Amino acid sequence: MDISKDLIRGHTDTIILNILSQGDSYGYQVSKSIRQLSSKQYELNEATLYTAFRRLEKVGDIRSYWGDQTQGARRKYYTLTDQGQEHFKSAQQEWDFAKDIISHLISGRIKDYDER
Repeated sequence: MDISKDLIRGHTDTIILNILSQGDSYGYQVSKSIRQLSSKQYELNEATLYTAFRRLEKVGDIRSYWGDQTQGARRKYYTLTDQGQEHFKSAQQEWDFAKDIISHLISGRIKDYDER
């Protein structure tokens, strides 16, 4: 079974912030990390990834810099800012709250709850 891209679309920024909260990274490595974290069940396409990078950089959640060329091609790295770290913490809290509610809405049985 494949996960719907619609289910993940609203969480792309948070996914990227999670990866960058663990250390600076470049596009291909972020993409690879997403595949690994999802046990190869989800892949973020390149256009979506770089659009998210630009959006996150524009609002100040991440910044980019060019890496050292000693290991092959020059890579653009992304790093989380202090603001990005705060945004990530807030997004984690929102996700924890929302997933519980969504779970109840999708799996809950009305008769299990009091009508008050």
